[in-house]
Amino acid sequence: MAKKNSLVCQYLENISRNALEKYQDIIKKYVSDRNGVYALYRKNKLYYVGLASNLRSRLRHHLTDRHAGVWDSFSVYLTIGEQHLHELETLLLRIIDRKGNKQRGKFGKAEDLKRKFRRELKKAQSEELEQLFCQESEKTKSVKDLEPDKTKIKKSVLSPFVNRRFHIRFRYKGRLYIAHVRRDGSITFAKESAEASRLQGKVYFSPSSAAQAVTKHGMNGWAVWTYERAPGDWVSLNELRKK
Repeated sequence: MAKKNSLVCQYLENISRNALEKYQDIIKKYVSDRNGVYALYRKNKLYYVGLASNLRSRLRHHLTDRHAGVWDSFSVYLTIGEQHLHELETLLLRIIDRKGNKQRGKFGKAEDLKRKFRRELKKAQSEELEQLFCQESEKTKSVKDLEPDKTKIKKSVLSPFVNRRFHIRFRYKGRLYIAHVRRDGSITFAKESAEASRLQGKVYFSPSSAAQAVTKHGMNGWAVWTYERAPGDWVSLNELRKK
């Protein structure tokens, strides 16, 4: 099994400001031209969090800048590369209470789930109110009301898990197939999909039937189709049924 790369490769914690001032040549060996996140403390309480592509230069700068007379110790966490460095700093700024940082930090591509959460709450509250203040008793329903409505459109197996339109993807024999899941759970192929001219114009009512249209043989569509659960996080449709 391949070994996963670590984010933090080395760290140096709880070092006094005096050590930085007096033994810069020694500390230079560890932090010069190194990427990482650092923290400044005052009386063992976090004061400031930052990131730098050259930790030595940044720490030296804090000896004379607006923070100079405030902090008395520091910690550094050396990272491998810079790919996730900014998001790591943002995560810390949004979680930890620190007095020295003026900015709260912003994520580049992360999705704020608050709007979805509010929408789900409103839906749940609306359904609860309907149950509490139901004006029509089950006993008073007519026989006609209880009969199935034959005029209704065929229902998709995805409909219980869908409240908004989204895209799904399926890679087969080196080609990428893209489809839309509509609000009623039905599936149509996108014009950007492989073999769009053959597949567009038809409506499918299950992931398996949409997958079979691609492969021309039976297949578990819940396992092969993926959807974007969060920005950049493509997972199997099976995850929808786990919620």
